[in-house]
Amino acid sequence: MKSADIRQAFLSFFERNGHTRVPSSSLVPDNDPTLLFTNAGMVPFKDVFLGRDKRPYVRATSAQRCVRAGGKHNDLDNVGYTARHHTFFEMLGNFSFGDYFKRDAIDLAWRFLTEELKLPKERLWVTVHHTDDEAAAIWIDEIGVPAERLARLDEDNFWQMGDTGPCGPCSEIFYDHGPEVAGGPPGSPDEDGDRYIEIWNLVFMQFEKDAQGNLNALPNPSIDTGMGLERVSAVMQGVHSNYEIDLFQHLLAAAAELTGQCDLNQASLRVIADHIRSCAFLISDGVMPSNEGRGYVLRRIIRRAVRHGHKLGARDPFFHKLVAALDAEMGDAYPELRRARGQIEKVLLKEEEQFARTLDNGMRLLEEAIGGLEGDTLDGETVFKLYDTYGFPFDLTADIARERGLHLDEVGFQRELNAQRERARAASNFGVEYGAALELEGKTEFTGYGNLRDRGRVVALLDDQNASIELVAAGQHATVVLDRTPFYAESGGQVGDSGWLSTEHGRFQVTDTQKRDGHYLHQGVLVEGSLAVGAEVAAEVDDSRRQRIMRNHSATHLLHEALRRVLGEHVQQKGSLVNEERLRFDFSHFEAVTPAQLEEIERLVNAEIRANTEVTTRLMSLDEAKALGARALFEAKYGEAVRVLTMGTGDFSIELCGGTHVPRTGDIGLCHIVAESGVAAGVRRIEALSGEAALEELRSAERVLGRVAAELKSRPEQLESRLVALVERNRDLEREVERLKAKLTSRVGGDMLDEVKQVGGVPLLVKRLEDVSSKDLRGLLDQLKNRLGSGVIVLATVEGEDKVGLIAGVTQDLTSRLKAGELVNHVAHQVGGKGGGRPDMAQAGGSRPNDLDAALASVAGWLEGRLA
Repeated sequence: MKSADIRQAFLSFFERNGHTRVPSSSLVPDNDPTLLFTNAGMVPFKDVFLGRDKRPYVRATSAQRCVRAGGKHNDLDNVGYTARHHTFFEMLGNFSFGDYFKRDAIDLAWRFLTEELKLPKERLWVTVHHTDDEAAAIWIDEIGVPAERLARLDEDNFWQMGDTGPCGPCSEIFYDHGPEVAGGPPGSPDEDGDRYIEIWNLVFMQFEKDAQGNLNALPNPSIDTGMGLERVSAVMQGVHSNYEIDLFQHLLAAAAELTGQCDLNQASLRVIADHIRSCAFLISDGVMPSNEGRGYVLRRIIRRAVRHGHKLGARDPFFHKLVAALDAEMGDAYPELRRARGQIEKVLLKEEEQFARTLDNGMRLLEEAIGGLEGDTLDGETVFKLYDTYGFPFDLTADIARERGLHLDEVGFQRELNAQRERARAASNFGVEYGAALELEGKTEFTGYGNLRDRGRVVALLDDQNASIELVAAGQHATVVLDRTPFYAESGGQVGDSGWLSTEHGRFQVTDTQKRDGHYLHQGVLVEGSLAVGAEVAAEVDDSRRQRIMRNHSATHLLHEALRRVLGEHVQQKGSLVNEERLRFDFSHFEAVTPAQLEEIERLVNAEIRANTEVTTRLMSLDEAKALGARALFEAKYGEAVRVLTMGTGDFSIELCGGTHVPRTGDIGLCHIVAESGVAAGVRRIEALSGEAALEELRSAERVLGRVAAELKSRPEQLESRLVALVERNRDLEREVERLKAKLTSRVGGDMLDEVKQVGGVPLLVKRLEDVSSKDLRGLLDQLKNRLGSGVIVLATVEGEDKVGLIAGVTQDLTSRLKAGELVNHVAHQVGGKGGGRPDMAQAGGSRPNDLDAALASVAGWLEGRLA
């Protein structure tokens, strides 16, 4: 069976047995900051198992895309060197959420393997946890597995999500490849051999582990299973290595063709074939190469693949060309891959080109370091220099070292890395730990969505050092914490509000509002009177400033959706800043946005502004928001209820956002993009203005156009044609000037030949020129050398008050005895300069024009001395 047929057979089997087919989730885990990537089939269902998420089904089946290349589960170092390790793999799974348990899970697995896949029963071995008599009895008494083919294991057969939480015993199913392969059955001393291969793991979640380590029975035990598609495909296709299955054979063949190889059984080709899968799917899920987090892991994988291609002899970009072969293998099962194919190819090509510029230099340094080794360990300082200066990930250097039979000084590398971090920390401006917890009960109630004025009570006062105080006096800077406030605290890219806190005893000017531990911190200065803890205050937000901020924030949401529609679905928010002056939006994209694209983006945004539709916000659960199609930074942590913002015609933009916004899109007035730039690899930045600021920017541009038009004696609409004509006219004049200068120089050169003198039988011409620029000296020298045939020439000119230009020429028949560089330096030293060049031509400069005549007069003596 082909891999695609096995995937389909698995999903169809469990659908027939009452399971809901659930599509593969993104490789970027939704709302789970504990994981770098989705690394197991159960990850999308973690909250369901924990009881935090309710689904409309109690049985599910999926083919989940997984990546293990960073964090706790990192198989990167082994990929290419073993038969079954991958950075990317597909996990086939069936799940029960409080529905069936051990008996049905075991029965379903056995029936699928023996009836659907028709695997020989005598080739299947099973394991259970050594305490799980129930599972053992089901396998032996009901399924009929002989007792000698069942092993009881201890810690290897107990699964838990973390140190606390749902957990339970496991039961694994192994396939016996036959006696011709070395290795023993599970639980035996030689179990690490390749004869018995685990193909399926059934997890029986029946306990919850508490902080004291106690196992408490769950009221609704659940099932989580996982079967690796690649491993099962190897079994079904009668091969021992995952790289021999149909899917990998096609990728290996494509990689071999691109790198000029004939033998498919090479570790480097296996690395490339594996890595194109993880790279392509990560990019399709919005991950872009960068120097941190998920993007850094992606960059490491790309560079490792490119390095192995380089090792095979590939010198031109090749890795991106493998996307077509991957699309042919997996595009039907994963349409998102096919949709993003062009984007993936562009990102990979750009990354290949960028890495190629550093790979040769880094390899040269590494080869020099290896060549100079006296032992078998590469020092940490060199490894760190490769990492820090040449962009070599540590594992790439380790990969090369392993191929050469060398070790790395990991301790030394870590020491250098820590030293760099300390230097960066020392250079930062953050001296105070802002994140220190506030020892206050409750939280500040925010009331500023609907009004800009409210009353609140002062629950705490902090001085400049964040120490608690009881009273603030006039002129004192402080932070005021209220129990309720209409002031928006900086969050989600939107800056904090400013305004006033007033009592009958004083007025406090709020210059910024921050938030910590659920408390709103009003920072500013007491302008008059006094303010004490417990005081009731009238809180009033600066209305004008808030309105400008809201216009920019609402425009940002329209801009985000317009970017996606014009540039592609890969666009994801990478950061933003919204204040009263402008908006800034960072997003994932692999190349500069063209002027035509910017124009279309701006057109879409302003069309929605003119439509003047209502802006609505609704509170709902995170799952409801996802079902609605809301966009969010899902690696961020959200609460049980989220705020969903909808704006534009036909729900043009739907996003999760806790910020403040205009009531209708028309309130934005106008949006004008003023800048587009790159801020990091794969990240671009848009800056724009809205409302009155955008209008003033356009007015300013119009005033400039008006002044330029007046200067050129034309109307603004005629400026382009007028400017084109002026530029062309200027080019014609420049060409005419050059022609006349050449003619003049030629005439001057012809006249100068009359001044040639003989020194020791060698023709010599020394001339100070007037009204000739330094850059014209070379052309004149070439003409004179051609006419002279044989001889020495020195020309000089003076530009301005203190700039001397010199050039010396020696014809080819004399360069064995005379060097133009030595001659021009002889003259230059006398006028406060120096220079150099070839034996037949050399240029120099100086700064003492008053000494030029004497310097030129000395040339004949210099020549006579050299000839003698």
